[in-house]
Amino acid sequence: MLYFFEHYAFDTDRRELLRGSDVVPTTPQVFDLLDYLIRHRERVVSKDDLINAIWKGRVVSDAALTTRLNVARSAIGDSGGEQRLIKTFPRKGFRFVGQVQEAQGSKAVAVPDDTIEPKTLALTLPDKPSIAVLPFANLSGDPEQEYFADGMVEEIVTALSRNKQLFVIARNSSFAFKGRPVDIRQVARDLGVRYILEGSVRKSGRRVRIAGQLIDAVSGSHLWADRYDGALEDVFDLQDQVAAQVAGAIAPSVSAAEMERAKRKPTSNLDAYDCYLRGDAAHFEFTRDATDRAIDLYEQAIALDPQFALASAALAVTLSTRKAWGWSTDPESDKSRAITYAKAALRLEGQDALVLARSALVLAFNSNEVELADSLLDEAIRLDPNGMSGWMWGGWTKTILGDPRTAIEYHQRALRLSPLDPRIAFANEGLAFAHFFLGNYKEGLKFAANMLRHHPTHVQGLRIAMACHAMLGDMEAAQKLWQQVALLSPTERLSETRKRSPWRGQDIAKLAEAYRLAGMPE
Repeated sequence: MLYFFEHYAFDTDRRELLRGSDVVPTTPQVFDLLDYLIRHRERVVSKDDLINAIWKGRVVSDAALTTRLNVARSAIGDSGGEQRLIKTFPRKGFRFVGQVQEAQGSKAVAVPDDTIEPKTLALTLPDKPSIAVLPFANLSGDPEQEYFADGMVEEIVTALSRNKQLFVIARNSSFAFKGRPVDIRQVARDLGVRYILEGSVRKSGRRVRIAGQLIDAVSGSHLWADRYDGALEDVFDLQDQVAAQVAGAIAPSVSAAEMERAKRKPTSNLDAYDCYLRGDAAHFEFTRDATDRAIDLYEQAIALDPQFALASAALAVTLSTRKAWGWSTDPESDKSRAITYAKAALRLEGQDALVLARSALVLAFNSNEVELADSLLDEAIRLDPNGMSGWMWGGWTKTILGDPRTAIEYHQRALRLSPLDPRIAFANEGLAFAHFFLGNYKEGLKFAANMLRHHPTHVQGLRIAMACHAMLGDMEAAQKLWQQVALLSPTERLSETRKRSPWRGQDIAKLAEAYRLAGMPE
């Protein structure tokens, strides 16, 4: 049997793994390991399955199995960090998740290093958002700029691959379409993806303009488009900057499209992932009814798949949100459940940037483990430096820990990376608090107004705007805002603020004084 994936051919009869025309050296056990994973790719195989199949039931240490898996990944250009082809499912096992084409027989075969013949592929869509980045068109009329266009695509693919919520086609596969006219829908079918990113590079003098657009290849709709300008003298910095901004913009655009797709799916045909997507769509409405609906949907997702770490993290955040916005009928229960689900998510998947960021947010605002939350967010940023969530919630923990200057840098990075994300209003709110604690009350008021433009009844946003007005001496405006806060949250008291706020030391004293000036009773 012949198996083709990416730019590899796996010949079980000849016991050869080929990359292009070159045989990739493999030991017998590593070959058998790949063989078993590829043949059983439709399911997760356990450690015991592998030991029984490859070592015939002999006692094998976890370290020995891990070593063989690492060698197998290396042989096919994968890694334990990327897990593009061989994915580890904590406490469950392993699965070959690459797109595979089968062929009978054992005839001589060579797959060109950079080419897969698209017409031979018949691929189904992966079980998560899938994207291919096509070679960017060089519109400069300068062949020397070809390297820059290709490097730009490579940087974007690398940046997108850090996001574990996306299935990203390898650069070599998408470059099979370089230099030829393409039909976007056919390319998507050939590569087995839903979304296509295409773009162009145009040089003018010492300046370069990069344009890109994201397309849902199934519906043909355009989801996102933008352009970037920079100086060629800073070519590599420009590549890094554009890759980060494109990755930061694409992730929420794809998420929004996936949510819409899930909402159109009949409710009688939902699985865990679709429940999760519908939950996200409801959560981002930020209304009381929608928040309750989101909690129900996340609970359904977890019931369908108890190992779904991202659903557990999302449920934790939504329970925390319900408590923070004053919509909870039992705040202590929601707080306790939020912490429980956040820690469960961390146990299930500690190497997913979004799981880390969401769980850390819950711990920062609902427990005394702010230092732990801060370290989790640092790890989230390391895993996905182009993800908005790590930077934004990291900004909040920096402020809680008494470092508002660093917090401002974090929140501004989040705003640059993903200005269209529905949660970005909370970066503005974070900036309002950070500037307040630094004594920059006019700046704080500006960012509070940005937040309230999106969520005019958010009590915490109203509070920080009220505090800034009070410290600026505008008591009329501060007292009007206090009246709104009191209406939305009738139990507001300074004593409760001191008890429940995450802020520390002189920060909480300063905030309480501003609230007192605005009219909040003791």
